[in-house]
Amino acid sequence: MTELQNRFLGGRISLRQGARGHRAGTDAVLLAGTVPREAGGLLLDAGAGAGAVGLSAVALAPSLCVGLVEIEPQACVLARENIELNGFGARARVFESDLLDPASRRAAGLVPEAADLVLTNPPFFQVGRIRVTPDSRKALAHVESAPLETWVRSCLSLLRPGGLFAMIHRADALADCLAAAQGRLGALVVLPVLPREGQAATRVLLKGVKGSRAPLTLCAPLVLHREDGAFTALAEAIHRGESPAPF
Repeated sequence: MTELQNRFLGGRISLRQGARGHRAGTDAVLLAGTVPREAGGLLLDAGAGAGAVGLSAVALAPSLCVGLVEIEPQACVLARENIELNGFGARARVFESDLLDPASRRAAGLVPEAADLVLTNPPFFQVGRIRVTPDSRKALAHVESAPLETWVRSCLSLLRPGGLFAMIHRADALADCLAAAQGRLGALVVLPVLPREGQAATRVLLKGVKGSRAPLTLCAPLVLHREDGAFTALAEAIHRGESPAPF
């Protein structure tokens, strides 16, 4: 498999990714940026791919351990390589599992309600709404194999009561995100992400606490780019790992 090697968080993370298929970028960095720097315990990166989100998170929060949950075998190979490449062998492992299948989760060693945090960048698109790529690995990363509610419910089955859940998704899927969280998460915080000032949001970051009844908070948006195309100061700081996501 042809590989590319990219740097994340201002060079703190090296990530081998397939030259074909899905490759992590800004979405992964923003999601990792939701993790409190003082967080400890076990974080699960659900749908981890090559491990960009989970490995960035443990680089930012030195008390965390991470489990990378991924179904695609070649992505799992890359994730294991990336754990070793970054020296996280004592703090990270891969769970090769179908997140949506309880039997597969058990067989991989995933324990219900054992995680302190769960992060996920789920497949964004629904069958029939986009033209599906013939690249099977890319399609697996981008196209839902089950409704978002099923994906979120599977993630939350691994999260302890009171644990933190965070997700990034398309902005136009916000209603589905909130519906999936209904009755399962409280203290919800929603952060719209805008490509440029004055444009509509293209992404939303959402986080919540399992079992909480606290109300929802809608944050002021995060703007990624200046008019010249460069990152804004805050977006650059997040990408370099110098600032958390602002929510």
